[in-house]
Amino acid sequence: QVQLVESGGGLVQPGGSLRLSCAASGIIFSISPMGWYRQAPGKQRELVARLGSGYTINYANSVKGRFTISRDNAKNTVYLQMNSLKPEDTALYYCNTYLGGTDYWGQGTQVTVSS
Repeated sequence: QVQLVESGGGLVQPGGSLRLSCAASGIIFSISPMGWYRQAPGKQRELVARLGSGYTINYANSVKGRFTISRDNAKNTVYLQMNSLKPEDTALYYCNTYLGGTDYWGQGTQVTVSS
């Protein structure tokens, strides 16, 4: 079955950096679209960055120039490098893939940006 396992979240000061990782299994990773979403308390889940199956990349306007999504097909892992973090980036970050008409999600990793 499809399994996505996120790691790398934590507490960081404003202006700091974190790198999130998502290890995937149960899919043909190299041709699978992969994405990062986030959900802050009281808000809807929103797209942060997506790397499509054709390797096109989309970013939310709020993270452009600060976040970078990448993948390592040899490790079946997608990354989200987050720089210049702001308090408003605080959220639970989820890894996502889409297969056969179904969205699959990881359990999430918490990112808290606070001084």
